[in-house]
Amino acid sequence: MGRQTYPEQLSQRAAPVITGHVVRLMEGYSREIKVGQPVLVAVLTAAAVGRLLGALVASVLRFGGSSGGARRKFKELRKGPEFLVTPLRLRIRDNLLCEVEIHGHLPQTALEPHDHVQVTLRRQKDGLAPRVERIVNLTTGQLLTPRTPTLWSHLGPALVLQAMVGLTLIGLLCAWLFTRGG
Repeated sequence: MGRQTYPEQLSQRAAPVITGHVVRLMEGYSREIKVGQPVLVAVLTAAAVGRLLGALVASVLRFGGSSGGARRKFKELRKGPEFLVTPLRLRIRDNLLCEVEIHGHLPQTALEPHDHVQVTLRRQKDGLAPRVERIVNLTTGQLLTPRTPTLWSHLGPALVLQAMVGLTLIGLLCAWLFTRGG
């Protein structure tokens, strides 16, 4: 009779810092960042006010106004940016197997099987494996910090700047109306 093997049980520990050895980096896949509709509507509204102010200034100064480049559609902005998720299996104390997620890109040679690492983790919602915030590869002495896109990098600096100008204008208008009324 052949030897029967059972899959090893994964530890669900999510201590803030764990130390162990890399067992395996699994195949990566992409995940999308969720963009909240109320936040997006507020940013787009403030940006529209900022664009309106820019168009007004351009017309007063008689600039040949440009459209400012191609604007992305609401549906496109609503669909958040995608980032790489790479599951990482570690062998921690008591010979337990622990799975965590690396969000973002790391150099291919940054982690090798059997490397001794110290990993700083953050819990995730929806019962997902803990997310890696920082990895110290004790074997090579490297400090690795994976980076993922944010809502602000997804919207882009031009739209964020327009929204800040719009919010400033709305704030000034509200302050002016408040002082006139009182």
